[in-house]
Amino acid sequence: MATATEIKTDGFQSFAEFYPFYLQEHSDKTCRRLHFIGSTLVLALIAYVIFTSQPILLWALPVIGYGFAWVGHFMFEKNKPATFKYPIYSLMADWVMYKDILTRKIEW
Repeated sequence: MATATEIKTDGFQSFAEFYPFYLQEHSDKTCRRLHFIGSTLVLALIAYVIFTSQPILLWALPVIGYGFAWVGHFMFEKNKPATFKYPIYSLMADWVMYKDILTRKIEW
């Protein structure tokens, strides 16, 4: 059993087990900021598509979202994005971290 200071790194049985690992993989402030910027641009593009009725632009969502995140991981965090191994949990965690940054639970 892991102690309070140990973070599980594999074999997650729930999102609650995964999220501390995800945050550990995003300890670099610049990486977190790039995730936040990419997620904000994703939301802005979705709003733009809705208001302009231009669904063709939806192809850019993964480019924007993953583009900013992967720059953060490869250039600043120096690790492999968790989405490669845990795509669903990582997508969920992206938005939880986004909310946690907005509510200042996590440092910007």
